[in-house]
Amino acid sequence: MTESRRQVGWWAHVGPALLFSGAAIGTSHLVQSTRAGAVYGLALVVVILLANLLKYPAFRFGVDYGHATRQSILAGYRDVGRWAVVLFGLAIIPISPIIHAAVTAATAGVFIAVTGIELPVTIVGAVLLLAVGTLLLTGGYDWLDKVNRVLLAFLVVSTLATTVMVLPRVKWGTLTDAGWMGDPLAILFVIALAGFMPNPLEVSVSQSLWTAKVEEGLGEGGGSRLADARRAFVSGYTMTALLAVCFCIMGAGVMHSGGIPPENNAPAFAAQVIGLYRSVLGDGAALLASIAALSVMLTTALAAVDIGSRIAASTLQHAGDRTQPGDFTRFYRIAVPVLVALDILVLFTLLSDFTTLMDLATSLAFVAAPVIAVLNHIVVTGRTMPEHARPGRPIQLLNIAAIIVITALSIAFFALR
Repeated sequence: MTESRRQVGWWAHVGPALLFSGAAIGTSHLVQSTRAGAVYGLALVVVILLANLLKYPAFRFGVDYGHATRQSILAGYRDVGRWAVVLFGLAIIPISPIIHAAVTAATAGVFIAVTGIELPVTIVGAVLLLAVGTLLLTGGYDWLDKVNRVLLAFLVVSTLATTVMVLPRVKWGTLTDAGWMGDPLAILFVIALAGFMPNPLEVSVSQSLWTAKVEEGLGEGGGSRLADARRAFVSGYTMTALLAVCFCIMGAGVMHSGGIPPENNAPAFAAQVIGLYRSVLGDGAALLASIAALSVMLTTALAAVDIGSRIAASTLQHAGDRTQPGDFTRFYRIAVPVLVALDILVLFTLLSDFTTLMDLATSLAFVAAPVIAVLNHIVVTGRTMPEHARPGRPIQLLNIAAIIVITALSIAFFALR
């Protein structure tokens, strides 16, 4: 493969990597990481970094399978047995509308805070969901990729600039504070934080689909190297982890240092963060924070509906052995409007306390994570995975360690609740 073709392959795979980041840098970052910094200072930075490290293998396995087979990793589940696809569907599809409602509420809250419009979160959220659904049905992956690249590029610059401005106000002594380990409520928050940090594990399925889509677009003989796909994903993943720490620093430097607890409803929380930046750091920083916050939530809402629709479509496709070329597209075009309707229904029925809804969604995602991590491990180390694409021993061991930790924390969640 020529050097120019390798560069084309790597650049093409930047799209899925940035889609992953766009999905991640929102609820887990703007809301949960900022809350972590606001309440605990820098004490939970180690949790953020550990969650990113432990979840990496399961996400990378999605990239590996999508590249090697040009299929969803759910095809690998089906090769293991129909039970694996059904188990995944039962674990993920019922909680998707709750997750999307939480993401949409956060997005609507930021939109209201930034624009100043006086409408309920439910109305703004419903309009945003309808707009997202329309965009995905009319533009599909190509529009999603292009819109996400623009918003995410601006987000990274805005977030890094704002973080640098906050650094002098951070209480660095909180970095070694371990007092939260003895607090059951803090442990529950840690589980909720880890649930979306950096993404729910079911995003590994979408990662395989996005990667397969790129490989199909490159055509026969024009595919990229697996190393290029992995390198592109690592670049996006590293940026995602870095920005999670940045949002925690923002919360620690502005809210924790000022002794101000985060609000419990979406518009108030968003306005609080933006207002604090304005009062402490000036209008310039407030403008940066506002634009970064809106950008991050728009990319997250857009990617979340696409992810949920792709997961639903791929699950139905492989559970029913409907593997003809047009089957996935037909299922996807049905899944998008159905999922948007369910998301709106949940938004109007469960949004009474933003913080409670957010913690419920993130905790449910975390409890489902061990199932996905185990299934992904079985698939990428099994007979259907090409030999050259199977993960090495170190990353397999890291994934096993992640399964143990996630399972233990899921048991703790039920015990503490």
